[in-house]
Amino acid sequence: MIVDSLPAENEMMDAFLHRDASFDGIFFTGVRTTGIFCLPSCPARKPKPENVEFFATSRDALFSGYRPCKRCRPMTPESQEPTWLEPLIEAIDRDPDRKWRDSDLEAMGISPERARRWFQTVHGMTFHAYARARRLGRALAQIREGATVTEAAFGNGFESLSGFGDAVRRMTGAPPTEAESTPLIQTVRIETPVGPMMAAADEDSLLMLEFADRRMLEKQVARVSKALGGPLVPGTNAILGQLQDELDQYFAGTLHRFTLPLRLTGTPFQELVWQALLEIPYGTTTHYGAIAEKLGQPTAMRAVARANGDNKLAIIIPCHRVIGKDGTLTGYGGGLWRKRKLLDHEQGLFVLAGETAEQAG
Repeated sequence: MIVDSLPAENEMMDAFLHRDASFDGIFFTGVRTTGIFCLPSCPARKPKPENVEFFATSRDALFSGYRPCKRCRPMTPESQEPTWLEPLIEAIDRDPDRKWRDSDLEAMGISPERARRWFQTVHGMTFHAYARARRLGRALAQIREGATVTEAAFGNGFESLSGFGDAVRRMTGAPPTEAESTPLIQTVRIETPVGPMMAAADEDSLLMLEFADRRMLEKQVARVSKALGGPLVPGTNAILGQLQDELDQYFAGTLHRFTLPLRLTGTPFQELVWQALLEIPYGTTTHYGAIAEKLGQPTAMRAVARANGDNKLAIIIPCHRVIGKDGTLTGYGGGLWRKRKLLDHEQGLFVLAGETAEQAG
C-alpha cells in the first residue's frame, strides 16, 4: 500500500494563500487556469482556491501536465543558492574575513535588499549579520587555537580591539580574553523532505536539531546556548557533516539507527525520558504510559509528555514514535502532518527521499 503523505488540504491551502515558506518542498501547488505549478511561498498573485490542486513532489506536478513557475522556480531546492547570488557566495568563501558593505554588493550587481531577504529566509538573519557572525566565529576559533586577541580581531576584519570586544561580549557575555574556554557552537540549516531544520553542534556532539518553523525554536536555541555557556555561530564541523550524511541515509530508508554522538541538555528526568525514546525501535510506536512505567513512575504520564515536547533533537531522538494509547496521533512540535509522514516512512509506506516505495522498486 502506498500512502499519499501530504499535509491536510486545508493546511496546505492556508500555507499557500499566506505564502508560508516553511512548507516549500513539502508540497507543490498546481494552478489549473495557468498550467503552472509553484512553491507555497510563490510571490505571484494567488488564484481562486477552486483552481488549485496539490502534489507531493515536483515530479507528480510535471507528470500531471504542469510546467514550473519562472518566479518561484519550484525545481530549485530552497537551500541551493540562486544564480544571481553565486558570485557573492564564492566571494565569501574566498575571503571569509572580509567586512562587507552595501556598496560592495552593488558593485557586484547585487541588490543589498534582495540579499538581505534571501539570507533572512534561508539563514534566519540578514546578510550583514551572517557575515559578522562568520567573522566573529572564525576569530573566536583562532583564539581557542592559540592566536592572540589582537591577531584574531584585526585578522578578521574588525577595525578596533574595542569593537571586537563589544561584539564578543554581545555574543558570549564574556571578554575576548576568555574566549579560549568558551565553547563554540556551530549552526547550520539543513533541507529535508519534511522541511528545513536548524542544527547545532560543538566539536564533540550534536546539541540540537529542530524544525525551522517550530514556534519553540528560538527558546530551544537559547536553552542550548545557556546550558553550554557558548555562542551559536553559522558554520559547520565534522559532527554536522555526519548529521547530514545520516539524515540522507535515514530519508533514503537505509539507516534505522543514528550513530551520532549526542549531548542532552535538560533536567535529570527529561534526560531519562529522552534516553527511553532512543530505545524505541525503528518502525514501531509506544505511548506515554508505557514510557512512564518503564521508568518506574507509572503516574508520571504528563511529565513524560512534557519532556517529550521539550526534546531538542527531533527525528534523532524519535519522539514522533510516541502516540496515544488508543493508536491516535498526539501532539508533535513539528506538526501532526510531519509525524504522520515520518511514521509512514519508517513503516515502509512512503520513501521520503523522492519516490514512493513502489517507484523505488
